[in-house]
Amino acid sequence: MRYLAEVVISLKPVVNDPQGLTVRAGLHQLGFAEVSEVRVGKHISVEVDGDSEAGARQRVAEMCEKLLRNPVIEDYRIEIRPSREASPAPPA
Repeated sequence: MRYLAEVVISLKPVVNDPQGLTVRAGLHQLGFAEVSEVRVGKHISVEVDGDSEAGARQRVAEMCEKLLRNPVIEDYRIEIRPSREASPAPPA
C-alpha cells in the first residue's frame, strides 16, 4: 500500500530562530501586533510504499534521522495516511 507522510521539521525550542524573528517583525509592521512568537520550519511530503502504516512511519522516521533533519538543532513530527494514489502494480 502507498502512504503519504507529511513531515514537519522545526527548530528545537532552545535554538534561536532569526528567520522567525524577521517574520514576526514583518507581521508587526503590517499591523498584526497580537503576534507574540513565530517559529519557521520545513514541511516535506513523502509518498512511501509499505505493508503497514507503522512500517511506513518507521521508514520515514529513519529518513528524518539520516537526512531530512539536523538532529542537533531540529525536531520532527510525522503525520501519515493512505495515499490517494494507487499502489504500483506488482512486478510481472
